[in-house]
Amino acid sequence: MGSTLLLKVRICFMSPQLTSTARFLCTRAIKPTLGGRQVDKNNSGQTRIANKTIRQGTEDGKSHKTSLLLQKSFTKSVFAAGTAKRTAELMKRKAPLVSKEEDQHEEEHGRRAERRTGKRQPPERPLPPAEWKKLKESLGNPERFDIQMMNALFNSGSELNIAKSLLTFVAMEMGTLSYELLLRYLTLCVSGGHDDEVFDVYTIMRGSFPSLETGASSLFIKSLSRTARWKEALEVLWEVKKVFTPSPRNYGDVIAAAVHHRDATTAWSLYDELIEKGLSPHQETWNVLFTGVKESEGEKGMGAMTKSEQHERLLGVLGYMRNNQIYPQQSIVNTIKSWFESLNEQKWTAAWSSVTPKGVCRCCGSGLESIQLSAEEYQELKDKVMTDIIQGRDVFNKTTPEELERFKAFVRRKPAFDVVIDGLNVANINNDKSKQSETLLAVVSALEHQALNILVLGRKHMLRPSRSWDKHNMSLIQQKAHCFFTENISEDDPFLLYATLHSGNHCQFVSRDLMRDHKACLPDGATRRLFFKWQRGHQLVVAGYVAAGRRVRFLSIPCFDTIVQSTGDTWHIPYDDTEDRSTYEVPQRWLCLTKKH
Repeated sequence: MGSTLLLKVRICFMSPQLTSTARFLCTRAIKPTLGGRQVDKNNSGQTRIANKTIRQGTEDGKSHKTSLLLQKSFTKSVFAAGTAKRTAELMKRKAPLVSKEEDQHEEEHGRRAERRTGKRQPPERPLPPAEWKKLKESLGNPERFDIQMMNALFNSGSELNIAKSLLTFVAMEMGTLSYELLLRYLTLCVSGGHDDEVFDVYTIMRGSFPSLETGASSLFIKSLSRTARWKEALEVLWEVKKVFTPSPRNYGDVIAAAVHHRDATTAWSLYDELIEKGLSPHQETWNVLFTGVKESEGEKGMGAMTKSEQHERLLGVLGYMRNNQIYPQQSIVNTIKSWFESLNEQKWTAAWSSVTPKGVCRCCGSGLESIQLSAEEYQELKDKVMTDIIQGRDVFNKTTPEELERFKAFVRRKPAFDVVIDGLNVANINNDKSKQSETLLAVVSALEHQALNILVLGRKHMLRPSRSWDKHNMSLIQQKAHCFFTENISEDDPFLLYATLHSGNHCQFVSRDLMRDHKACLPDGATRRLFFKWQRGHQLVVAGYVAAGRRVRFLSIPCFDTIVQSTGDTWHIPYDDTEDRSTYEVPQRWLCLTKKH
């Protein structure tokens, strides 16, 4: 009581902008509800050895040979969700000493963190200014005591009253509250759901500072959107748009508020604006839209939009997922399933499903879209790869113009290849570097037995007899396949992509390289998605290790495309049912929706 009275007296001598701050600190009573890829240099020349008898087949023959290749593959694809994590765990089990060292390092890091935070242990109850002053002195009067302590209060989930007492102390000691301190306090209020307190901080900061930066604006939008004053969040969003592009989260918060208050026109207008700015909506925003429309069934709808109009908009969301190869999370797909089932007049039946290796839904028996590119898509991708990857601005970092032209002439003289092998990449499958040529020979032999026309890409140092590159093995490889060896400083991936795409849509390539860097060189998202589709339908990855007498096996190549798809009477939506999927992997589970007639 005494400290409150003292603060009120001192207010008279403070600058006007502090009046609302101090009044806010003195009069609010707070409930404690806070929750909250080695190169050698060699000038040896290009090597070319005659291949076996060249097959002159038709496109059907090419497809048949490809199917033979697939029959000797595993069922799982390198792009199947969870593959990367399982591989990492396997490698970790093979290296227990390294894992132990990592664990010890993490434990030490944790102890250091504890020691650091221990120096800023926040109090367990609100303190009067005198006790805050004593605590600050005991810590050596650090310059940023207020910020450090507010951070500690936030990290420990302390009661809001403690943070409020800290503000009172700082206001009395400094005569002002900094923008940074108020921002930290605002973060604590928003994370704890103390929206009434946010209203006061909003009034203070708008009156005390000429403008608000991104952090504060985003926090106010988030908090205001949860209340009856949600339209004020629209005002903050409008002000943000004058300076920079709001985040998908900013839009999502206000969209959620508009849906909650049955203002569909505003919600969809903001959604359209978000898309027009090239932003990708958060999945929670889709969840809100599907849930809001479903909940309004039986009512007059949301605002001026009819039920039919909103249904079309939601189908448009699924189209956006398809066009951008986005996979909804389990929680979102549950909402989508529920919405379809709520359309009583259309009689949709929903079921969780998976797809057979032949691309057939195990639930409804429908065949899914092929992974193979159309002639138009293939030509578009080929042109873009040639321009942006093989002949890109950094072409001189990958090869020389002379070498690239020699390779193009080499490829043009040959019949179309069935398989292109990244020789160095395949040779390094096994850890035993003394058997690199033996490993490569085994893979080449396995493919040669299937009467495939093979190209092996390598580097010139592989032709120098050594412990790793046995002369006899390399000779056999050149008898079984066409070979082109680049300079040791050249990058072989562009050559691999050129040869594969030049040979035609039937041609596959063998490499463990997932080509993420090369995909990133492509000019836009649509082309990158097209590249990824082509890659998933053409890349062969050797399964496991290669050993003498052991059959070489490959991870499977899917025949269907993992993408949201519809025939009108059916919808098939691939979704994330695991947190183990890497960005270059695709889900294995589907939502199957069929309409009864």
